[in-house]
Amino acid sequence: MIRKKVLIFGASGQIGKYCIRRLVRNNFKVIAVTRNVHQKGYILKTQAPIGYLDIEETNINDHKKIRKLVEETDVCINLIGILYERGKNTFKKIHSEFPELLAKICNEYKKNFIHVSALALDEARDSKYAMSKINGEKKIKDNFPDATIIKPSIVYSVDDNFTTRFMSLLNVLPFFPLYYNGQTKFSPVHVTDVADVINHVISNDIRNKEIEVIGPEIISFKEIIKKILISINKKRVLIPLPLFLAKISATILQILPNPLITIDQINLLKYDNVKSQNGFTNFDLGCPSKIFFDEALSKYAYNWRDGGKFSLKEKEN
Repeated sequence: MIRKKVLIFGASGQIGKYCIRRLVRNNFKVIAVTRNVHQKGYILKTQAPIGYLDIEETNINDHKKIRKLVEETDVCINLIGILYERGKNTFKKIHSEFPELLAKICNEYKKNFIHVSALALDEARDSKYAMSKINGEKKIKDNFPDATIIKPSIVYSVDDNFTTRFMSLLNVLPFFPLYYNGQTKFSPVHVTDVADVINHVISNDIRNKEIEVIGPEIISFKEIIKKILISINKKRVLIPLPLFLAKISATILQILPNPLITIDQINLLKYDNVKSQNGFTNFDLGCPSKIFFDEALSKYAYNWRDGGKFSLKEKEN
């Protein structure tokens, strides 16, 4: 028996796909929104059994279609976010204006609204990304106080653009730069743990909460790179990069269609990405993260080892 209809914006992203799988297991029906059903539809269709998933094509500018979708569902989840700006896809439009629109519509129809933002942004006043996220959270609270805002630390999995990108780079680069000496701290959380939190919020009809979603450990950026190197059986020289050189390289790299790093991301890296002093976390919610970074890496890192999956046999013998 289907319990509720859950509308997901950003359904084809990393968190979206895991959310679909988690929610349909709990007998929720998911309406997955994508900009291009021909490009993303074939992936989305594999995430749920027949009858538990509908796919809708629209974009954030089609307010009439968005309003209709929200009206016909019970829960609305916003997972849309960008790491860098390109053309009309600005931080302001994606992280501030669109969440505000959803908050207004969800408030009008009295729907449960869950917005996924990011952890530890308050100090990062020199980051456009952080400021747009903070502004988006404020607009949501102003327009729909009952909304729940979920703030995860770095989210990782085999489908991410975090560990997988570093594995690819570390496979070919003889050295790797460390920004701010690699001392920035993170509390990486596996995407399945994030999906569990979202499922918990919906299942228990939790509203008007700010939940910081963290993993079971705190790791510095340097430690993350070292763990990745161990997982792919590689040795590389880690070089602390002076800030002025980092910004010069980022100025060039951010021109690429899919930038390796931008000036804004370097600014953001100055600040630890861990639980705030008085933050309410998924552990407080009764939904603790269960997956440790090393454990998760071991399940997919072989894709970047010499010999691929056959490299596992060497350890078994």
